[in-house]
Amino acid sequence: MWIKICGLTDPGQARAIATLRPDAVGLNFYPKSPRFVSMSAARNISDAIGPQIERIGVFVEPSFEELRGTVAECGLSGVQIHSADEQHALAEMGLAPGRVTRRICGFQVGAAGLSHLKNYVKQHKLGEWGADACLADAMVQGMFGGTGKIAPWQLLGDEYQRDEWPPLILAGGLRPENVAEGIATVRPWGVDVASGVESSPGIKDLERVARFILEARRAFAELERGRPSPVA
Repeated sequence: MWIKICGLTDPGQARAIATLRPDAVGLNFYPKSPRFVSMSAARNISDAIGPQIERIGVFVEPSFEELRGTVAECGLSGVQIHSADEQHALAEMGLAPGRVTRRICGFQVGAAGLSHLKNYVKQHKLGEWGADACLADAMVQGMFGGTGKIAPWQLLGDEYQRDEWPPLILAGGLRPENVAEGIATVRPWGVDVASGVESSPGIKDLERVARFILEARRAFAELERGRPSPVA
C-alpha cells in the first residue's frame, strides 16, 4: 500500500499535505508540465515535507547529469522517469540502491495494451531492471501524465504480471470518488494522483487530498482482507 500526491508546487501546501500522511509526494521537473517546479522551489518543498515522506522527482527523458544533480540539489528520495519510446532503463542512469530509495519507471497504456512493457521486460535481464515499481498512466499523445484521463483498469487488472514485473502503481484519472473502484479492479501496489485532487493545475484542494488518502487506505485494507492467507 503506497499513496503518492503528485505535482506539488507550493511549500505551504506541501507542509499541510504532509500532515495528512501520504507515503510520498511528487515534484515535476518536466518544463512543459503545468506543475513544473524549479530547483529552488523543489528544495523548499522538500524541506517543508521533511524526511518522513518520500520526495519523488518526476522526469521526462532526463540526462544523466540532470538526474543526478537534481536528486542531490533538491533532497529527493526517489525518481520517476518517463520516456516517449518507453525504452528507458533506470539502471543506465547510475542510480544504485542507497542513492535513492525509490526508482519508478513510468509507462502509458493505450490501445496497444501492455505490449511495450512486455517488450521492455524481454530486453532487460532481471538484474538490469533498475526499477522498484512501474507506474501505469493513460495514453495521451504528446503528454506524460497529469491529464486526468483514466487508464484502462480492467486491462491492467487482467494482464499485469505481478509475479514477474515490479510492483504496479496505478495513475491516470484517479479521484476521491473513484480510487476505491480503481484499487479493487486493478489490485495495484500503490496509487498516484495529481489533477484529481486539485482546484487548478498545481494547486491542491486539501479536503480532496484528505478524502483521497482516506478512500485509498480503506480500499487497500479491503483488498488485503480479501486476499487468501499465506500457506504456513
